Amino acid sequence: MDILMEIGPTTVAGAVFVGLLLGGCLVAIGYQIVSRARSKSLAQDRQRQIDSAEKEAENIIKSAQIDAAAEVIRKREEFTNQANKTRAELHEIELRLSKHEDALDRQADLLQQREKTAKQQEQEVERKQRNVDLKEKELSSLLAQQKNQLLKITAMDVAEARELLLKRLEDECEHEMSGLIQRKVDEATESADEKSREIISTAIQRYAAEQTCEATVSTVDIPNDDMKGRIIGREGRNIRAFEKATGVDVIVDDTPGLIVVSGFSPVRREVARLSMEKLIQDGRIHPSRIEELVAQTRKEVNNKVLQIGKDASVETNVRGLNNKILSMLGALSYRTSFGQNVLRHSVEVAFLSQVMSDELGLDGSIARRAGLLHDIGKAIDHEVEGSHPVIGVNFLKRFNESAIILNAVAGHHGDIPADNPYTPLVAAADAISASRPGARRETLERYIKRLEQLEEIAAGFKGVESAYAIQAGREIRVIVNAGEVDDEAAMKVARDIANKIQNEMTYPGEIQVTLLREVRCIEYAK
Repeated sequence: MDILMEIGPTTVAGAVFVGLLLGGCLVAIGYQIVSRARSKSLAQDRQRQIDSAEKEAENIIKSAQIDAAAEVIRKREEFTNQANKTRAELHEIELRLSKHEDALDRQADLLQQREKTAKQQEQEVERKQRNVDLKEKELSSLLAQQKNQLLKITAMDVAEARELLLKRLEDECEHEMSGLIQRKVDEATESADEKSREIISTAIQRYAAEQTCEATVSTVDIPNDDMKGRIIGREGRNIRAFEKATGVDVIVDDTPGLIVVSGFSPVRREVARLSMEKLIQDGRIHPSRIEELVAQTRKEVNNKVLQIGKDASVETNVRGLNNKILSMLGALSYRTSFGQNVLRHSVEVAFLSQVMSDELGLDGSIARRAGLLHDIGKAIDHEVEGSHPVIGVNFLKRFNESAIILNAVAGHHGDIPADNPYTPLVAAADAISASRPGARRETLERYIKRLEQLEEIAAGFKGVESAYAIQAGREIRVIVNAGEVDDEAAMKVARDIANKIQNEMTYPGEIQVTLLREVRCIEYAK
């Protein structure tokens, strides 16, 4: 107490202040310590939250990846199903186009035959017209004479006499005209047939090719069915790479021991077939190896196609052809029409055209060149729209072929008028090569249907008792009732049957109509 009193009030106040100051410092220090501890706790909580969020994000990503993979698999399956459906549709379209092409070829042949017949008929009509004019003059003179005689002899008036005379003259004129027409037609037909038969038979005898019916192979044999899985590859990558590299469709189905290569281009189909055989023999089937082998095979096939075209050019002695034209000619060796190899058909047409042109005193080399090139459009008709004559002309124009060759190529099916004698020669040689027995195949159903239609047409005429199709449908024998059809009318019935066959039927070559009329007298001795 005494000490406090000695210190005094001032000293006490200072001590209190110092104490308060020290207490504040301690409080501040404690607050900082607490704050640091709380910050550290918050940082740890934040780190735990970040770790938890990262784990949750990883789980979400993994789940999304799994869903995406499942979606990819589902889309791939949908794409595969759609691709198979598209392949099937393309195959059906290919079949329809092939049938349509066959129908167009037959129609072109029919139009060509009609044009030829029309020209012959036009010439015949002109000759008949001249004969009719002469007959009319003679009949006018006879009519005047008989009119005067009738007026003098009978008591008929002019109208009755005219009617009676006209009736008589009409009967006589019809009878004479039928006989005249038949004689003139026989003479013209005999002369034309003899000359044309001589030229054509000479051409065929001088060039007689072997039967050229063959089919393009589009299947590849495999050693076992396990090879199908290797060709398809994991998730179909091998077969997709092969189809992309070759441009064809590969059909792998349940058929044991083979796979099918399908495509519009015969050359690409051949490249694909050979490449597939090499892959099977090599055993290393993967996308890079596929691309390497396809490129190598394509080069080999292109060289082979060019060499085939050169061989055909040398065989037919046609010189000065561009390599692109030779390649197109070589490509024709992989193309068939009704089973007939188009390149061999073109070579045959070239020789036939040359032989016939030599017989007629024309330039055989021009006819041979036109015959060889007449179907060149068929090598690219699967890539370019239009008929093969038009495609062939447009292609040859780029290589400065002469106007005679272009007209023969464009008009060998009668699509355009012929402006030179070589065009009908090529058309005739084309018809000869296509219509000779064994050159082209025809289905049994279509063959039987054609024979039945031929007999039905002939049997539908008045006076016909029976009709028989013979010689594989190239001749129709018609037997008529002698009491209903006389000799003059028989010629007209035969011509009417031939005209109806031309107008209503499609057939290769020509059909001969033979009409038979006979009188049978039967008696019995008892």
